[in-house]
Amino acid sequence: MISIAGMPVDPAALASEWRLNSVQRETVDRMARAGEVFDYPNAELLRYELRLRNQIVVSSLQLFRSGLAFATFEETRCNERFWVRTDYGGCMLRPEVPPSIAIEDIFRNGHAYAFECATAMVIILYHAVLQTIRRADFDQLFRGILLYDWRYDQDLRLTTEQTRTFLPGDILYFENPEYRLDEPEWQGENAVDLGNGRYFGHGIGVETAEGILHHLNGKRRPGATRRAQLLSQATRPGFAYLAAFEDTGGIRFMSGSTETEAGKIRAEIGSAVWEL
Repeated sequence: MISIAGMPVDPAALASEWRLNSVQRETVDRMARAGEVFDYPNAELLRYELRLRNQIVVSSLQLFRSGLAFATFEETRCNERFWVRTDYGGCMLRPEVPPSIAIEDIFRNGHAYAFECATAMVIILYHAVLQTIRRADFDQLFRGILLYDWRYDQDLRLTTEQTRTFLPGDILYFENPEYRLDEPEWQGENAVDLGNGRYFGHGIGVETAEGILHHLNGKRRPGATRRAQLLSQATRPGFAYLAAFEDTGGIRFMSGSTETEAGKIRAEIGSAVWEL
């Protein structure tokens, strides 16, 4: 159920009045069907959450197409014009570089970078937030970025909630409890819920939940008895906090997106199509 200022909201009316795209419509439909209440003090906070969730999906697909390679921490690489590679496989932002420029470079020159799946999720979040808040605020909030595993700037305000209500833009975790010990990178897969029954996990790509589980089950150690599973949790940024910095001057589009005549982004992965 969706509630704004204590009043229930009809998702169909919301979709029509706000002219929501397919990802946003799926989001409000899932919220409305949920057993929990999604309560907002005002409409603008819900608007921003829908905008950022949509952008997380867009940024995921853009990262997928960027040429970014999958790598263990030992094999991490980055564009040293903007980043300093650490001994433990992280990438530290150079102090003279604006974080907005460095994050955008990953999407423009993905072939120069290689990360494991958790770091890719954090990169997606940084990029999505950059598209929805004022650039000057982004550069102020996210100085000193370190790209390494789930290390992230506290201004993302990430929380991991126990839930079975998964929404587009959520980051989910597929656990592989009996992975091969010589392949620790396959102990699980972080993945963005893209909506439309698809997920993006760096290293696996765009897949169904069944496809991700099938891949992980193929990485179990000999004699394993437990199968991979999707955990009942979702990682989300601090929508209400970030909304205070929203850029209301329009949505920026990165190169590599396809903007249709209706001002939407059209993305095609195999037989799946998103109009965002």
